[in-house]
Amino acid sequence: MVGHVEGAFTGPAEIHTFSGILFDMDGTIVDSTDAITKHWHKYLPSTLAPGLTLPMQMLKIDRIGKELGVDPSVILETSHGRRSIETLALYDQSKANWDYVSHIEGLIPRQYGADAVEIPGARSLLSSLDQISAPWAIVTSGTRPLCTGWLDVMGLPHPHNLVVAEDVSVGKPAPDCYRLGIDRLGLTAENARARNVLVIEDSPAGVLAGKAAGCPVIGLATTHIIERIRASGADWIVQDLRSVRLMSRGIGFEGQIQVEIRDALQP
Repeated sequence: MVGHVEGAFTGPAEIHTFSGILFDMDGTIVDSTDAITKHWHKYLPSTLAPGLTLPMQMLKIDRIGKELGVDPSVILETSHGRRSIETLALYDQSKANWDYVSHIEGLIPRQYGADAVEIPGARSLLSSLDQISAPWAIVTSGTRPLCTGWLDVMGLPHPHNLVVAEDVSVGKPAPDCYRLGIDRLGLTAENARARNVLVIEDSPAGVLAGKAAGCPVIGLATTHIIERIRASGADWIVQDLRSVRLMSRGIGFEGQIQVEIRDALQP
């Protein structure tokens, strides 16, 4: 979602060395907007405003909006940047539990998998990381059934390490999830290499979380207005993952990986 913005995606190719890569999921690896929209229409056809779409972390609203008698627009206003369990807690504490949230979110890929699409460049980048056993992980505000469900349906590589909504007590923009992702890559906060883990995100809340964790961040212009991504402090802003390419991994770089970033937004 580029919107009106000063500048152009014409930045020259830059090569940087990182200790690993942490990816967000929805809007970064897959775009499930159409799937979520259909889910809304299935349960709330009379109340959904034309053109309204739902971010991945709001998958539960398809049913609870009707159950709770809450206007979906009100739920959306209070849900931005929150995990499903945090939004549920605002309306019905009885549903704010991981069993319920995981069940609801896990249904989406199975029912609407055909409506999700890959973010351009995602498959190539993930496959290249897998081929050389480079350290990477997914850090998502969705539950484990939702994340693994999308990877299964899309036939995308599964990371050895995964951080999901259930793993942290506070969601993005808090840095907890990305700090845990660094730990799961085998790096510690005391290790200088831990400060050189690349985060790739599409949301302002995610960019803020990555920066708060001490990581350089690439912001993707796939779902949010660019000015909000820029204001969140992204180090680079690119259109999608076609602008991010794995170059090499070698002993000369202490096992780290070289990544090319090109066509970044220029002022």
